[in-house]
Amino acid sequence: MRRLIPASDGDVDLQSAYAVTAERHVRVNFASSADGAATVDGKSRGLSSDADRELFHLLRAMSDVVLVGAGTVRDENYGGAQISTRMAAGDHIPPIAVVSRSLDFDPQARLFTDTRVPPIVITCGIAKEERIRALDGLADVVIAGDDVVDIQLALDELAERGLKHVICEGGPHLFGWLAAARAFDELCLSLAPIVAGGRAGRIIAGVESQLADPMRLLHVLEDDGHLFLRYSTG
Repeated sequence: MRRLIPASDGDVDLQSAYAVTAERHVRVNFASSADGAATVDGKSRGLSSDADRELFHLLRAMSDVVLVGAGTVRDENYGGAQISTRMAAGDHIPPIAVVSRSLDFDPQARLFTDTRVPPIVITCGIAKEERIRALDGLADVVIAGDDVVDIQLALDELAERGLKHVICEGGPHLFGWLAAARAFDELCLSLAPIVAGGRAGRIIAGVESQLADPMRLLHVLEDDGHLFLRYSTG
């Protein structure tokens, strides 16, 4: 992998390139085609590469918790985070924190059965009590908000648990909630050198207006035609 912006010679130290010094930090990680599609045939893996997968696991290893929407969990058949080559023995394995208003989960899903650490399920006050009880012993259920999930309150609840460095892996509506609340600090975007066409959605949904200020480009990396962009909102 090489650095295009700012220009430099030699190999890139990804750990340093993506280091975070803030006490609390929310990083959003997405992949997109050159024409803006967030999926190929309904899955994000069609946009990936070996370098993208390496970065994916690194960013997880650098995070305290993985934040994801329930739709993405179902579509991508999420299991728990696994120990990667980026993690030393005994390292913290980030739990998956799933945002869901309905709590419409299959207790036999990989989210609950294929994980080393129990997931966190973030919902709101109108969630049905029987569905909350169905998750007893399977997940740590967090109530954040009344009629809808209050995403800022959800992040505060995670921070209270010591989970202060968050990586959000989608989907587009969850990213939209974070953007609407001005509740993310960084966007990492992997740009695949393909044109997807079709009716695939973009990486964000549900937000009509753009952020008040343009994001600041921190770097552009390249590997085999794939671009890796890191933006800051600060």
